[in-house]
Amino acid sequence: MKGFGGGMAQLMKQANQMQMKMKKVQEELAKAEYESSAGGGAVKTKVNGDHKITSLTISAELMSSGDAEMLQDMVMLAINDAMKMAKETSAKEMEKITGGMGVPGLF
Repeated sequence: MKGFGGGMAQLMKQANQMQMKMKKVQEELAKAEYESSAGGGAVKTKVNGDHKITSLTISAELMSSGDAEMLQDMVMLAINDAMKMAKETSAKEMEKITGGMGVPGLF
């Protein structure tokens, strides 16, 4: 039984270290910005690692075109692409820490 306790202590230590690494990476990812555009740069957006839009730029030409549906589509495309980049980057960074283990509740 004595050996089991030592192994459990080591396992808990490793889990604690993993949680600390994950917290640090999450903090760094929250500060990161992901940029995307649509319509050849007519719509540009930036989102951060918290999946919040930090910037949205629409060209004057597109605004004056009067085509609301096209504008809406381009805004959605740009935002969704930037969000996808943020999500994929986050998943890749967490996978580096967990070694691909899908540990529920850790992130």
